[in-house]
Amino acid sequence: MNQLGIYQRVTKFLVENPLLVLLVVIIAVIQTATGSQLTWMNLRGIFLDGAIIAIVAVPCAMLIIAGYIDLSVGSTLALGGVVAGKIMAGGGNVGVAILAAVGVGVVVGLINAIVTTRFGLSAFITTLGMLTAVRGVAQLVSPLPVNTFGPVFGFLGVGNFAGIPVAVWTAGFCLVVAAVFLIFTPAGRHVYALGVNKEAAYLSGINIKRLPFVLYLLSGGAAGLAGAITVARLNSAPAGQLGIGFELTVLTAVLLGGVALTGGEGNMFGVVVGVLFLGFLNNGLTLLGVTTFWQNVASGIALVAAIGIGALTSKVRHRLVRRDPPVTVVPTQGEPVNSFRVKAPL
Repeated sequence: MNQLGIYQRVTKFLVENPLLVLLVVIIAVIQTATGSQLTWMNLRGIFLDGAIIAIVAVPCAMLIIAGYIDLSVGSTLALGGVVAGKIMAGGGNVGVAILAAVGVGVVVGLINAIVTTRFGLSAFITTLGMLTAVRGVAQLVSPLPVNTFGPVFGFLGVGNFAGIPVAVWTAGFCLVVAAVFLIFTPAGRHVYALGVNKEAAYLSGINIKRLPFVLYLLSGGAAGLAGAITVARLNSAPAGQLGIGFELTVLTAVLLGGVALTGGEGNMFGVVVGVLFLGFLNNGLTLLGVTTFWQNVASGIALVAAIGIGALTSKVRHRLVRRDPPVTVVPTQGEPVNSFRVKAPL
């Protein structure tokens, strides 16, 4: 491989993955300053926090790629966690508690899906309203915090399998399935088509209502599952505190990962990088003794920067892709010298 080819590959990688490069830099700086970020116990905490975000970020990312959004996932997480906690506090079965948490999440997703796809209301307004409404329902279900759920349920939140937290295995499974779906299935390609141009997708024969409908169900169910995992990890279910600001955390991670807010762009690898970037950034600021208030400031700046970086990267990428290919202009046989035909490269 010649030097020009290597340079082009490196340039393309940096253009397509600026956040990955920045993540490596941040890890190196914080590890040098603290000497403790890359310890196993610290990494385990980062991965556990990131796993809960990633489980919800997967369907949320696909929704945004399709041109929709779900701002109700934080409250749905709270409702799912509270329902699971109430069942376990009453001596219920772990499987029933998990299924109930996922089920109430799917119900919330179903309401979002019906209102946005069947009645045509704005996804932003609909899910913003559901954010408040579902939070109220969670507090009605459990006005006071419930706790002490037992070690079996706690395994879901803090247990390990083959040395890796169960929540991380769950997040990894969700990410792999979503990546395969987006890359190798016609429906996955339809998600991108829907986000690029809904009218063109409709004229191409794509069912523009079914896809977002299913994605909303997945988003709600994932948030309910994340709620059960969160409650199992905390061994407590405070309805008024669970998932506060979680929807913005998920949105920040997704946008940081390169998913375009305008739809049509993004992938699961970028989502993983976005989740890890947010996790290592917040953890690093904690290790450096930065207060929670300044961490919130940093997260807000990261969200704005994510949108800016995404827009800039998209422009650069499109400029590189759409660069006109070289053409060869040759005289035609048997015609005057000033008559030409254009020969495009194969």
